[in-house]
Amino acid sequence: MIRALGLWGATALVGLFVLGPILWMVDSSLQGENELLSRPSHVLPVNPSFDNYNYIFTGEIPRSFAVRGAIRSRISQEARQIPQALENSVIVALGVTLINLLLGSLAAYSFARIRFRGKGLTFNFLLGSRLLPAMAIAIPYYTIINGLGQLDTYTSLIVVYLTFTLPFTVWFLREYFLLLPKETEDAALIDGCNRFQTLVYIVLPLAAPAMVAAGAFAFMASYNEFLFALLLTQTINSQTLPVIIASVAVNPDASFALISVSVVLAMIPPLLFAIGIRRYLTRGLVGAIGHA
Repeated sequence: MIRALGLWGATALVGLFVLGPILWMVDSSLQGENELLSRPSHVLPVNPSFDNYNYIFTGEIPRSFAVRGAIRSRISQEARQIPQALENSVIVALGVTLINLLLGSLAAYSFARIRFRGKGLTFNFLLGSRLLPAMAIAIPYYTIINGLGQLDTYTSLIVVYLTFTLPFTVWFLREYFLLLPKETEDAALIDGCNRFQTLVYIVLPLAAPAMVAAGAFAFMASYNEFLFALLLTQTINSQTLPVIIASVAVNPDASFALISVSVVLAMIPPLLFAIGIRRYLTRGLVGAIGHA
């Protein structure tokens, strides 16, 4: 009995630690600025409202700012860029994910099943490139992208993010492909399939959980990246959520309520993505970890 109570208590503490900040942000996003700054503060909104969300999408000033004494400079104009930044982040992250799965599956299958000269050296070089610190290559990447005339574009972000995510995808899928029974592929080759057909019709369906897990990593790494998004983008045409949220948060006159709304909106795409792939994600990670 005591052991069970201790287990439930520990679970509750971990859940509070994980969910507490998220719930606090959601709670703050539904409050007016005056209510957030009141003392004592409110654990739950006294007058919950979606006015803050409405302002970000339509530009209509929240009613809480019309209250006498409200500081109008705290309206955070940068928050109006959140919808466009959200769209930019999703486009870039999905682009990186799709290219990762396309190129990563081809490379991983080659390293797992095909013998060729320099295979070990190439694979080790690919993994070693992932160990380079981002700051060490930030300026060279900026110089190259600028020279190609691709600053402030989706292309520049996708290409740079691929250099960081593709090595992991290749390694992860290679380990999973090695788990699959080689006899099934040999039978397909005997029946007349070439290597590419074997990959598409035999290997990839069997490795669907690993593909989803690798795609999830690529999506989240690209969606959350800040350094290169700040360095390579200049306007809202390509600036991503981390950059815009940072610009909202560092404004000394920023509205706490609008900062909370920005964070809540930023969490929605990853949550939807995770919910949609949770079954395959778990199977893919468990399989790879078990093999390791």
